[in-house]
Amino acid sequence: MKRKYLIFTSFIFLGALIFVMPACTKLENENFSEFIADDFSPSESDLIRITSAAYGDWRKVLLLWDGYWRAQEVSADEVVIPARPNGWVDGGVHKRIFMHSWLPSDPIVSETWYRCYTGINNCNRVIFQLKSLLEEEDAVSAISELRALRASYYYVLCDMYGNVPIVTKFDVPDGYLPEQSSRKEVYNFVVKELEESIPYLTDENNAETYGRFNVWAARTLLAKMYLNAEVYSGTPQWDKCLAQCDSIIQSGKFALEPDQKNVFITENQNSNEIIFGISIDENYTTDWNAFDIHMQTLQPANQATYNMTHTPWGGMCAVPQFIDTFDPEDKRLINNFIYGQQFSSSGDSLYCTMGELTGEPLAYINEVPSIDRSEEIHGYRFGKFEIAMGASNILNNDFPLFRYADVLMMKAECLLRTGYEDEAAQIVTEIRRRAFPSASEKAVVTGEELLQGSVYDYGLRDENYTTYEGGNNIIYGRFLDELGWEFNQEGRRRQDMIRFGIFTEKSWFSHSPNGDFRILYPIPLSAMETNSNLVQNPGYK
Repeated sequence: MKRKYLIFTSFIFLGALIFVMPACTKLENENFSEFIADDFSPSESDLIRITSAAYGDWRKVLLLWDGYWRAQEVSADEVVIPARPNGWVDGGVHKRIFMHSWLPSDPIVSETWYRCYTGINNCNRVIFQLKSLLEEEDAVSAISELRALRASYYYVLCDMYGNVPIVTKFDVPDGYLPEQSSRKEVYNFVVKELEESIPYLTDENNAETYGRFNVWAARTLLAKMYLNAEVYSGTPQWDKCLAQCDSIIQSGKFALEPDQKNVFITENQNSNEIIFGISIDENYTTDWNAFDIHMQTLQPANQATYNMTHTPWGGMCAVPQFIDTFDPEDKRLINNFIYGQQFSSSGDSLYCTMGELTGEPLAYINEVPSIDRSEEIHGYRFGKFEIAMGASNILNNDFPLFRYADVLMMKAECLLRTGYEDEAAQIVTEIRRRAFPSASEKAVVTGEELLQGSVYDYGLRDENYTTYEGGNNIIYGRFLDELGWEFNQEGRRRQDMIRFGIFTEKSWFSHSPNGDFRILYPIPLSAMETNSNLVQNPGYK
């Protein structure tokens, strides 16, 4: 039975009013007195329920249609949404993400912006309410948790847009238009909020703190900020990142799962590897696109494979060049991707149901002709998250936003970048061991190997163009490969590619570089139109 802390949409003492904040322009609270009892004195358990109201937006930020997951993955070199016999053209919106030709008016630009600010507004609202209800010393722990949560939404905004408004008050004047801050200022704000909050957060790691910002979730987020500090602020902070990772490691509260798949099974809430999980339960999480990667990747006939309650739509697949980087014996290839002949749950062969191959065996191959043309068989599909028998359109797995393997790899990257490649290799080898249980010699990687380039064979590779760029010139490229093998399908590839300097430099599949300014997404057009204080990111009109 899952314990869920992110699904609260209401609670008995404080109203669950969600104030959508277009362009951060309207945050006023109407009828505040109607939903706060003057004589209400919340208990500790009440505070947990109250703060939980601000968590639900993280799932929407990450997983709803055109959210942060898609902005991170489809724009990078691992995932593509090609045209299919049943569509997936949609006016070119999916292609524009992959080709780095998105527009300020595109949903991939606006959705994460508004969902993050809704989460921020909810944090600000609950903080305001708690300060009205309690003395400062009684509310400090809950408010610190909310500040850390709010910082996590700003982490996403800093990563995607860079230059965004910082809003920390709920009771703002009518017509309030927040000023824009620079990316460095947003980075400094997130770091400061986390550093000031951590001393007041619980260091417990149990069912009561699952899916909440305790000390370890906050330290992991702070480590991520330091890991990307050179991108976000212009100044690397490898030593500070390393210190946060060591604190988490030395706590002894987390461990690698013996099998990586255990992190992604349906009932994964008890995994020792999850530091911060986004809780999802199909009985309470009701948005149609709440967590539907399986619907977006499987072909319709695969409904019979898992006896799914809905017919999948068959769009997304892996970029063939990325699949080619794997060792064939790597369990992260074997277990995390769906390929080959497909069968029903009773063992019957499945067949294509549309397009030129109708009636042919449905056997996924590692080929995709072009982003503009593909059939049902083209491309390996995504199965990192277990698809339970009888699954609905919403997967019932929790999403491990932060996990222990990530902390270990952050530490390894810091060591590698500061001249301790052999120590970094020991950590990478530890993580690789579970991927090669029957070929232990393949798990071992050396410091010298981590200093080498990438094995990714970059270049255009579709039916119209073929070029060869390779990956040998990528500094620490082999380590970037390790990140791809371990963390594919987890909504982070764009960030890693930017940190390694290749997001706007390399070609892959049908994608060619389209300007260094594409490291940032534009400020949404609708936000620009409603807040005159906003200035568009460089390179965009």
